[in-house]
Amino acid sequence: MKNFERDELIRYSRQLMLPEVGIEGQEKLKTARVLVIGAGGLGCPILQYLTAAGVGTIGIVDFDKVELHNLHRQILYHTEDIGKLKAEVAAQKLQTQNPYVRFDVHPVMIHEENADELISVYDLVIDGSDNFHTRYLVNDTCVKYNKPLIYGSIFKFEGQLAVFNYRGGKNLRDIYPEPPNPEDVPNCSEVGVIGVLPGVIGTLMANQVIRLITGSGKVSDDLTIFNLLQDTFTKLALV
Repeated sequence: MKNFERDELIRYSRQLMLPEVGIEGQEKLKTARVLVIGAGGLGCPILQYLTAAGVGTIGIVDFDKVELHNLHRQILYHTEDIGKLKAEVAAQKLQTQNPYVRFDVHPVMIHEENADELISVYDLVIDGSDNFHTRYLVNDTCVKYNKPLIYGSIFKFEGQLAVFNYRGGKNLRDIYPEPPNPEDVPNCSEVGVIGVLPGVIGTLMANQVIRLITGSGKVSDDLTIFNLLQDTFTKLALV
């Protein structure tokens, strides 16, 4: 336990009690480097729970500013944050949540020219983006650098969750070889989204990250579809 201060051991004491985590798992969390693409609806709960769990280094990629219509689902932000960069605001608030975590702030759009630089230095990547161009770019870059990718998406009352490119496993293009025409798939700004949906999916994504890092439990090998309007979920095997 020499790698932890006394306050850290108290902070994480309830998960240290779990044999599936323990001090070895907590050390793995502390040394992990995780990149979160998007600090919006999915990104907020992902960031909050990974920070609380003690992931040592968290990168935040988001070029957007907080807007009023974000606040019903992006619960990390408050009214006074409107007009500020999400990545910067998120890092500031999360630092007060857990001072033992390091935050790398990237208030930029991820694109072909910077994807390699952003992704290559992290252990794993979480995609909480909201457009297909970014999702496929992130997927392809993770495949290039052999980085596990935790994938999530939301639409109205429905969310999807998967772990891609884990130990030679399937990636996004194995399931959907090409992105759909954007005109055929409206986004949340056009059709809406229930506010709790990104909280549910984002929390489950954070859980997958913790399990992957600590080696506890079974890393999902399915594409899971959750419908919060019908209270149903469907698992599609990634074969």
